[in-house]
Amino acid sequence: MDAIALLREQIKQAHGFLEATMDDVTPEQAHWAPPGKANPLAATYVHAVASEDAAINMILKGGAPLFASSWAERTGVSEIQPLSTAEWARRVQVDLPALRRYAQAVHEATDAYLATLSDADLERPIDLTSFGLGQTTAGYILSRLVLGHIDNMCGEISCLKGLQGSRGYPM
Repeated sequence: MDAIALLREQIKQAHGFLEATMDDVTPEQAHWAPPGKANPLAATYVHAVASEDAAINMILKGGAPLFASSWAERTGVSEIQPLSTAEWARRVQVDLPALRRYAQAVHEATDAYLATLSDADLERPIDLTSFGLGQTTAGYILSRLVLGHIDNMCGEISCLKGLQGSRGYPM
């Protein structure tokens, strides 16, 4: 299996796990403000989806993210902020069914982009100095800022569900 095929499969599985974790989330659970400094579940899910959208469509493809183009005004999110702040996380409101439709579009756009790549494309240099990450590669963005990030956010969502008395991971 080549590197692109492996990334596609891993990201597809991460998307499936994230969406399965979100399946039974209620609006009340999504907007519950946990104690301390943790973000509400809704903000965590928005961050997972919108940051993937920005990583793929803006950083890697050089275009506009879906939330600012074909999905503008249809994301189900009161305000999109891919790099979340504590203040934003406590005020953002979501329509879960609409947000999950936007997430599906992001997942499809990610897979369509991956289908265009060769293993050599993973070595393409990317300047993320403006994000505080310096010089990196497309492979790093896909493996850490997309795949790893999805898994991290899924874990946070599972924990937030557990704190509210619900089952976190679907398995």
